[in-house]
Amino acid sequence: MKLTEEQLKEIKDQQAQQNSTKRVVAPELEKILFEAIPILDHGFIRVVDYMGDDTSIVQAARVSYGKGTKKVSTDSGLIKYLMRHWHSTPFEMCEIKYHVKLPIFIARQWIRHRTANVNEYSARYSILDKEFYLPKSEHLAAQSQNNRQGRGDILKGEQAKKVLELLKNDAEQTYNNYETMLNEKYDGSVINEEGTGLARELARMNLTLNTYTQWYWKTDLLNLMNFLRLRADHHAQYEIRAYADAMLDTLKKWVPITFEAFMDYRVGGVEVSSKGKLVLNRIIKGEKITIEDSGLSKREWNELMISFNLNDKVI
Repeated sequence: MKLTEEQLKEIKDQQAQQNSTKRVVAPELEKILFEAIPILDHGFIRVVDYMGDDTSIVQAARVSYGKGTKKVSTDSGLIKYLMRHWHSTPFEMCEIKYHVKLPIFIARQWIRHRTANVNEYSARYSILDKEFYLPKSEHLAAQSQNNRQGRGDILKGEQAKKVLELLKNDAEQTYNNYETMLNEKYDGSVINEEGTGLARELARMNLTLNTYTQWYWKTDLLNLMNFLRLRADHHAQYEIRAYADAMLDTLKKWVPITFEAFMDYRVGGVEVSSKGKLVLNRIIKGEKITIEDSGLSKREWNELMISFNLNDKVI
């Protein structure tokens, strides 16, 4: 990731601000506020604002006037209870705003989470940066044979080199054409003094999906956790998972008690259906049970067995 001198100055100026407030603050999050955390090759994520902390959740749950209790253990117990029993409303009382720079194809996947306020960089008004996402060789993989949404074996040698060349050359060629149609260079200089450029809202259609865009993404804590539960999972696409992993770290700095409960009950926990519960009860009692008399499909059965490390029973 490479920030311009102007961007670095803006971040430095933001971090130099000294504002007094009567609101609660998260000391660990304050330390990285406005800082650009590098993601992928040219991307980043920044926390630019937030509201509330763990005590705000406790306050909302009790509808109290205070900021929680004097004992952290008491607040922790309540937050774990809320998380365990899916009492979600108190978590909606905290909000956070991120500034994100990401490839367009990841932005289109990300926007499927329709639970945030989003304001994206306008390519109708401004020229997009001349930056493209190019995967590292270890992330170049063939299509999975058994998962339509996943990756299979890693590409190697000349095959990997050829793919990277295609990605790079296509991105550069389409961007050059983009500048030609605009009659304007990335640095603002004019290509042809006598020419008239195509409207930016039309010229942008030529760009590849690995071109970087930027947006501000503001959401409440509940919906942030819903996003992270899916996107920080090992099944998620690597590129969006890279952003989610960085956001997990900001979550820990912001609301450490909630983070611990989230990792325990949401990320590390397992949901079991009523039929699955009956199967587990019979296994615990030492009864012999087969998939035929479990009432579960083969996929359900295998997922249940793997979740509880009963791999010898996987079919």
